[in-house]
Amino acid sequence: MNGNSIFKSRMAKREALEGLLFAAPLLLGLLIFTLYPVLDSLYISFTKYNIFTPPEFIGLQNYRNLVNDSLFWQSLRITTIYSVISVPLQLVAGFAVALLMNQKVRGITIFRTIYYLPSVVSGVAVSLLWVWIFNPDYGLANVMLRAAHLPTQKWLTDPRTALGSFIFMSLWGIGGGMIIYLAGLQGVPQHLYESASMDGANIYQKFRHVTLPMMTPVIFYNLVMGIIGSFQVFTQAFVMTSGGPANATLFYVLYLFRQAFNYFRMGYASAMAWVLFAIILALTLLVLKSSSAWVYYEGERKR
Repeated sequence: MNGNSIFKSRMAKREALEGLLFAAPLLLGLLIFTLYPVLDSLYISFTKYNIFTPPEFIGLQNYRNLVNDSLFWQSLRITTIYSVISVPLQLVAGFAVALLMNQKVRGITIFRTIYYLPSVVSGVAVSLLWVWIFNPDYGLANVMLRAAHLPTQKWLTDPRTALGSFIFMSLWGIGGGMIIYLAGLQGVPQHLYESASMDGANIYQKFRHVTLPMMTPVIFYNLVMGIIGSFQVFTQAFVMTSGGPANATLFYVLYLFRQAFNYFRMGYASAMAWVLFAIILALTLLVLKSSSAWVYYEGERKR
């Protein structure tokens, strides 16, 4: 080996060492603050642990108790209903608003900002705002219904309408999805629209055969993120209703929080957390598996 090769080898090792040193804080943080707590929670899920006494290993007992816990099934049912309705609504509404915000008109950037701002407001602030909007006596929602000569609702105080109120409230944050859709829309090659116009395609046909297929990767991303987010609703329920009335808004993560920090059943709460992880993972894999049938990637060639 000549001197030049030895020098290059030493430089490569030095660069690798420097890279590891720069990455060390991130890697240590990942191991200490993410990987270790995750693995520890898995162990705790097999124990009886209330913080004040050492964990006592009980095997699968926490998971068996979940099967017989009516509130566990209630929270899972409420969260599933919320997810099944709110996620498609957010996908469609976000896409529709993005189509409107993609128009070339004067002042469009102002409207984009207005639609996006609600998605960056603090969850607690948004929850308090909607508590006022849904107030059955002087809230804005009933004021508008009275103005339209429609019957008023009890909203959050009625078990029949409480969950629907949360679903309606979920549309408040469509600005986040709108921005992602808008980026996707602006990335659609213009020559595809020009070719469609030369073939005599109308607006609907351009949307159906050009816009929609090219946007499927973005729709796929928003669908996966929407499913994950919908199964982790906590702040709104905690601030607005605390799971009431009559457990009509007892979302899964809120019930998990109660078990952990109200009743100090850390083992039981950890078991719930891993069940939630399994549910979200299964749904994500299901969507990923189905994506081959409806998600189109530019440049991809089917064999």
